[in-house]
Amino acid sequence: MTPSDHILLALMIPTLGAILIALTGRNRNLREGVTLVTAGLLFGNVLQILPAVLEGARPEISGFEVTPGLDIAFQVEPLGMLFGLIASFLWIVNSFYSIGYMRGNKEPRQTQFYVAFAVALASAMGIAFSANLFTLFIFYELLTLSTYPLVAHHGDAKARNGARIYLLILLSTSIVFFIPAILWTLSLAGTLDFTPGGILAGNADATTTAILLALFAFGVGKAALMPMHKWLPNAMVAPTPVSALLHAVAVVKAGVFTILKVSVYIFGSDHLLSTGASEWLVYVATFSLLAASVIALTKDNLKARLAYSTVSQLGYIVLGAAIATPLALIGAGMHILMHAFGKITLFFVAGAIHTATHKTEVSQLNGIGRIMPFTMGAFFIGALSIIGLPPLGGAWSKLYIALGGMDGDYWFVVAALMISSLLNVAYLMPIVVRAFFRPPDPDDNGHGNGDGHSVAAVNDRLSLRERMAEAPWFCVVPLCFTAIACFVLFFAPDVVIQLLEGMLEVPQ
Repeated sequence: MTPSDHILLALMIPTLGAILIALTGRNRNLREGVTLVTAGLLFGNVLQILPAVLEGARPEISGFEVTPGLDIAFQVEPLGMLFGLIASFLWIVNSFYSIGYMRGNKEPRQTQFYVAFAVALASAMGIAFSANLFTLFIFYELLTLSTYPLVAHHGDAKARNGARIYLLILLSTSIVFFIPAILWTLSLAGTLDFTPGGILAGNADATTTAILLALFAFGVGKAALMPMHKWLPNAMVAPTPVSALLHAVAVVKAGVFTILKVSVYIFGSDHLLSTGASEWLVYVATFSLLAASVIALTKDNLKARLAYSTVSQLGYIVLGAAIATPLALIGAGMHILMHAFGKITLFFVAGAIHTATHKTEVSQLNGIGRIMPFTMGAFFIGALSIIGLPPLGGAWSKLYIALGGMDGDYWFVVAALMISSLLNVAYLMPIVVRAFFRPPDPDDNGHGNGDGHSVAAVNDRLSLRERMAEAPWFCVVPLCFTAIACFVLFFAPDVVIQLLEGMLEVPQ
């Protein structure tokens, strides 16, 4: 099979998987087996495209023309290759986790959940491998629609309201900003094809470029750039595997991926640098990453705190795209990967805590590391990666963005990144301190021995093994795996850098 065949399969596998999941929904073991097999096949298929892309090839599928200038077509370039690998691989991990979470919490409508998840991954593959803005936009909107039922999964008033806000903001930003940006780009350049070096040089002056960039930056609502971020914390009403999908696997990654891909292949880094049209976005992204970190400090709900942390971390990627120097662009691409593994670990932990103890607030986590040592140990590792400390993967992406800022003479960016990292410490490390260094609360909501005695009293009489109360191992093993991956990524950045350097190559 050729790499082009694998592009088609990347779209077909999760689509067919969704159908099979629906057909096997009455047998949960068979349904979940189909989910795992589908996820494994998708990643294995996407992996087959990687060697060709690393060698400089750009596998493609010629699409069909909808109207003149608007056609559906696919091509795999380095940035899309990275996004495709992240989304397909983490679907495997998230699927294992989902089995433990959905069963452990006796969630309703589980078949609908797995079907929507598969459709969302098919949409993510379409986004990753799109050859032009029109194709990307179609799959971008399919991703919004397929994840709406996931956000509304619980079906209560809170879930319905959160899902309405999710859909309203994402669709309205597309209609008001994203579609006009696409049409204006077509009128200026005569094409929407993603082209190395961009398509706007010579077709748009500095003012036009700056306005068009603003339409894209705020029109791609999934990037959660302030003030278009409100959908993200509201979507935390969804089950934790959905939160992981939103924050690490597909949705927000699709947003920042789109911003970065448009910067590189539509505007072109040289055009952005020569016109200075993206300078305003450097300041907006810097404000977004700092302000969201400050808000995270005020949140006692664990998932809300992590949601605002995501808004902040997405600001790093938009910042790298706005700086537009080679190092900053590579750093932005790396942060899509590094943040994915760090943040999925943290959300997995939040879900594991809820499954095992039904706790949702940071203030309730005193001493929880004593009964959930694997879970909270993984949280500690994921938090260090988000903070950007070696030897965790997040250190590399933040370093490259900082070096890119220095190359672009944005020295304040270095200071902002340092302040942001300190804020990361301030809202993440107290959770670790509570978990491991504070005694359990006197009355731990009944999580003692069932006769009214406190956890502390019970633990005095139990061995370490006896007092452990981890979530189901289908939850714990994935979060430990992604935490270990944060270490591995620190020691193996070369392939990622090599891949991302390819997106900056312009044919002579």
